[in-house]
Amino acid sequence: MEAEAADAPPGRVKAALSCFSFNQDCTSLAIGTKAGYKLFSLSSVEQLDQVHGSNEIPDVYIVERLFSSSLVVVVSHTKPRQMNVYHFKKGTEICNYSYSSNILSIRLNRQRLLVCLEESIYIHNIKDMKLLKTLLDIPANPTGLCALSINHSNSYLAYPGSLTTGEIALYDGNSLKPVCTIAAHEGTLAAITFNASGSKLASASAKGTVIRVFSVPDGQKLYEFRRGMKRYVTISSLVFSMDSQFLCASSNTETVHIFKLEQLTSSRPEEPSTWSGYMGKMFMAATNYLPAQVSDMMNQDRAFATGRLNFSGQRNICTLSTIQKLPRLLVASSDGHLYIYNLDPQDGGECVLVKTHSLLGSGATEENKENDLRPPLPQSYAATVARPSASSASTVPGYSEDGGALRGEVIPEHEFATGPVCLDDENEFPPIILCRGSQKGKTKQT
Repeated sequence: MEAEAADAPPGRVKAALSCFSFNQDCTSLAIGTKAGYKLFSLSSVEQLDQVHGSNEIPDVYIVERLFSSSLVVVVSHTKPRQMNVYHFKKGTEICNYSYSSNILSIRLNRQRLLVCLEESIYIHNIKDMKLLKTLLDIPANPTGLCALSINHSNSYLAYPGSLTTGEIALYDGNSLKPVCTIAAHEGTLAAITFNASGSKLASASAKGTVIRVFSVPDGQKLYEFRRGMKRYVTISSLVFSMDSQFLCASSNTETVHIFKLEQLTSSRPEEPSTWSGYMGKMFMAATNYLPAQVSDMMNQDRAFATGRLNFSGQRNICTLSTIQKLPRLLVASSDGHLYIYNLDPQDGGECVLVKTHSLLGSGATEENKENDLRPPLPQSYAATVARPSASSASTVPGYSEDGGALRGEVIPEHEFATGPVCLDDENEFPPIILCRGSQKGKTKQT
């Protein structure tokens, strides 16, 4: 989940951050600035610890971290067509790839890495960075809107299937085959996201009034939520909680909406025998005689809870996470702050703001760096070889159906590491393998 903060309009303070993104399991926050990028741990409400910071690449507009590992992907305005993959704890660059046009967004899980351009999507195998597939026949996608399931065994990819309507193209990133097209909205898409298991897909249109949830891979509509009726808004982020019980949406307004994905039932529960309950029942029965559009609107569920910001018009992203054993709503804003709410709606359904952190002045502790780099899953780790950022000038073309991607500088034979270079320890997953490889790989390095 990532946001690029555009320059502010005249009369408004310019955004402090150029981009910001939560990692896949919402345990870390990455920010990009004119000076470089920073990574923060989200393990505490009271303290925001910086895990890593770098000023080597200026003017960063995309930064994505792979779970809690040392792998980070960075794109800068100085080289907007080049993707750089770093092992930040070792201080080395694993690889870099160049593309035919500017990179608009990047998504990754433990199996795949996606690079989205305006008219194409590149699918890499994250273990060796081999380019597996290039999707060239996609509609123009000027915002780089796409989503990837964080479940690497279920690597579904979603992107706009039309330039004029809200169709979603669903693609299987493992089998590298199209799955289906979902007619999600009448208007163009503004946001799409998968739940943690990759079994559900949520979407919002450019109007921002209705949010829908579909089953994956069959594309059946499961839920429909109404964010608002009075005004159109720009949805800036859409995210499921890790247990898929809640769905959170933030926009350019001052309100963040949280919807509850309750179990579908064939009939609504009986209302209490009160006057208001009786009128509610009569009102719902009357919707059967109304026009279809009006009836649908009346049956859409409203927000379970809201978080209120003290500003509007700023670019922001939200997430739902468990911090110190309690559910929290987190909102990162382009004004350079992280807002933390208790996910415990009070009277009126509002969540309480408990802490505000500055993202531009926090420091790091060595103890937190070690704790934050814990392996998410106890899986075996294969040998990895990384190269320093200064290397030879030779290049080798990466595998591509159209030759549209070129891999960066090759490691000279004498600069290969004598032993395996791991992301952090032998249990961290996945490996990034850029070693001597097979004979077939050697043949390509001519």
